[in-house]
Formats: sequence, C-alpha cells, structure tokens
Amino acid sequence: MKTIWVTFRKEGIHKYPAALEDPNLADVSFLGFAHRHMFHFKVWIEVFHDDRDIEFIQFKRWLESLYGDTLALDYKSCEMIADELAHQIRQKYPARHVRIEVSEDGENGCDIDYISKDDLKGALHSKDYEEIDKQMENIFN
Repeated sequence: MKTIWVTFRKEGIHKYPAALEDPNLADVSFLGFAHRHMFHFKVWIEVFHDDRDIEFIQFKRWLESLYGDTLALDYKSCEMIADELAHQIRQKYPARHVRIEVSEDGENGCDIDYISKDDLKGALHSKDYEEIDKQMENIFN
C-alpha cells in the first residue's frame, strides 16, 4: 500500500472533567480545568498511483481549513479528535486507508489506523469508518 502524509498544528483548549472527581486521577486533577495545548497532527492517506493522486499541499491546506484558529474541544481526547477528523476525510476521500496521529504538544497522543471497508478482512486492531460515523459527534457541523 502507498500512502502520503502531511503534518500541521492547531492550538486547542480542552479539559478532562473526570480528573476533578476520580481519586485515581488526583495527581492530575488540574486536567479537569480548561487548559491549552498545541495539538500536533500527522495524517497518512492511501494513494493509488505515483503522480500526485492527492497533492500534499492541497491535502494539508484542506485539513487545516476544517478548523478555526483555536480548537474549542471541551472534553475531547486526542482519540476523539482523530475519529472526527477521520470522518471528514472519509467524506471527501472514500474507500482509502487513513492513519491519524494526534498529540498534545508533540509529547503524548494517539495513533489510529482507519482502514477502508475493502481492507477490513483480516484486520484485528483497526477502526471501521462506519463505527466512527455512528458513534462520534462531528465537530465540523
């Protein structure tokens, strides 16, 4: 499989409300309050030929255009952010394998493979796009 990848960063504000109440999270209770991060994104997408099937710069610009200046994420985790972005990519580029990495300040984050329906056979640790479409509230609407 061939993929291309792009990176970009967006400032965002979020919180983890459970950190204020769960005794197991007492040492990170500050996460329960709204706090800022620079969210780092790396997005891979399957391409079907060698001659700019998806042009890097256009793909990156489109991804960045999905967000405003500062992400208002409320309680969303890196995984939730990745799921919502995968949903948007699927709308524009259906039937392609996508992988998304989202991190807080480039330090801690997630890395999720979103396989196409054609690739689902035999896949054990990947998320199916349809599952995401059903479960995730879309921040872009």
